[in-house]
Amino acid sequence: MRFLSSIIGCVLVALWIVGCSDSDSTAGIEIGNPEVARNIGLTADFSIDYSEAKPIGLSKNAAEDEKVVIDTFRLMLMEVRSYCSFYAGMSVDLESGLVLWPYEENPAAVLPISFTDGEFVEDAFKNINLQTEGRLKEIGVAFEVGKKKGFNSIYGHIRKKDKEIPFVYELSNVQLFLLRYHYSQIKVQDSVVNLSVAFRVHRFVDGLDLASAEVGEDGVIYINNTQNVELWESLNERFLPSFQALRFEYTDAMGKDYSDYVDDVWDKLSGKKNKNLVDNGNFKKGGEDWILHTQLNGAADTSVVKENGENVMQVHVTKGGGYSYSVQLLHENISVVAGATYKFVFTIWSDVEGIITARLGGYIYNDSTNGFQEHVNVTTTGQSYEKEFKAVRTDPFARLDLNLGKSERTIWIKDVQLIRIK
Repeated sequence: MRFLSSIIGCVLVALWIVGCSDSDSTAGIEIGNPEVARNIGLTADFSIDYSEAKPIGLSKNAAEDEKVVIDTFRLMLMEVRSYCSFYAGMSVDLESGLVLWPYEENPAAVLPISFTDGEFVEDAFKNINLQTEGRLKEIGVAFEVGKKKGFNSIYGHIRKKDKEIPFVYELSNVQLFLLRYHYSQIKVQDSVVNLSVAFRVHRFVDGLDLASAEVGEDGVIYINNTQNVELWESLNERFLPSFQALRFEYTDAMGKDYSDYVDDVWDKLSGKKNKNLVDNGNFKKGGEDWILHTQLNGAADTSVVKENGENVMQVHVTKGGGYSYSVQLLHENISVVAGATYKFVFTIWSDVEGIITARLGGYIYNDSTNGFQEHVNVTTTGQSYEKEFKAVRTDPFARLDLNLGKSERTIWIKDVQLIRIK
């Protein structure tokens, strides 16, 4: 069973944005749906990190007085996958993502990876072309815990006074696992995207007394489902969160599937209370972070105009189409937590009174509403709209939809905020 399936190159391409000038309006702003004009490749590095167990930071080698050192840690890389949003026709299961590697001509290919040797993968990925119209959310890497010796255990040693006690931790609780990295964790340089997959040793072992574990007759500490079982179970819980990915999925020894977030990484990305989670909600950066999407006979153009010294998004709907979602002003990548309370606020007016729809959902096509969906009566004088709601599900990539179609009109929007209040 494979978890991953290709990175369709929707990789870290900024929207083509024209910023607001000092003039009254900035006509012809392009919002969203970027098309990559150049090929972008992928590389990846795999390493052991002895820095303090921070969610995002520079890797560090083992110090001379390090209490626990990993000597050998190898896995089989099975797949690389991307997860993107699209606003053009794509025959792809967005939830499963797209397979980047292995290539179609060799679908059974695997790649041995040594974390302890500091593996850097470039040649194996040299034919990856990330050119697409998508917007990257995550890159996933999937590994198999093989039966081959050296690929099913972590080997290391514990420093206790003047002694070094070897240990072997068996990865017998996991068959397969997938690590999913947030787009903000991925570095872009020149025409290459690099994914860094680091295993954080301090996150793995800190607070556990490995030195007190039972030592075998051969002087080795064996940590598995029959020896030092309590310690083995604790390390099982820590193993996948010790990678600094956003989240993970895995299949256990019994064939049951699980998924979860890496708590410290997610906490850093999920947004603080009383902070506006809508980037560029005041349109000071023009149309950056916003997407104009038209479909089903809808048509519109946009500009950012000055209104009493404030930047305002102007959407001129030239063809309303048959549905409110025939014309959409969208904002992706809003991190929300299930059960948390949020307040959505914005100011809107139009030259023709009528209804628009505001909702929070996901980037997956036809995704269900997450917290609120409201029909807002828009008048010809500016009015502030406010809605308090609780998120139904945790989502690092929730999407705010302002559905403006069905009628020909010009709509003005400003001061868009979505704030976690408790």
